[in-house]
Amino acid sequence: MKLISAVIKPFKLDEVRSAFTDMGLQGMTVTEVKGYGRQKGHTEIYRGAEYAVSFLPKIKIDVVVPATQVEKTVEAIAGAAKTGQIGDGKIFVSPIEHTVRIRTGETDDTAL
Repeated sequence: MKLISAVIKPFKLDEVRSAFTDMGLQGMTVTEVKGYGRQKGHTEIYRGAEYAVSFLPKIKIDVVVPATQVEKTVEAIAGAAKTGQIGDGKIFVSPIEHTVRIRTGETDDTAL
């Protein structure tokens, strides 16, 4: 099992969710986060005063999939979240050692 974490632009969430639904993935966790990378923030004007926005709003998606579905899931996220502009985000893949479904006690692959 692998944990796939993706940080994407907020307006791309529905497209990623649709891609997961088309793949048959049943669950994901979504978190509103802030951060910066190569974008390094930007400046905005509010009531005539210019100020720097250092951290940009992003969405973090976490999904656990069997090892056999990692590449397909990464491709789905990358395809759905890509705009071609700076700040499209990143995808991280990490190993998962053990999973337990609290309600039923199922473990590992059966807990997905």
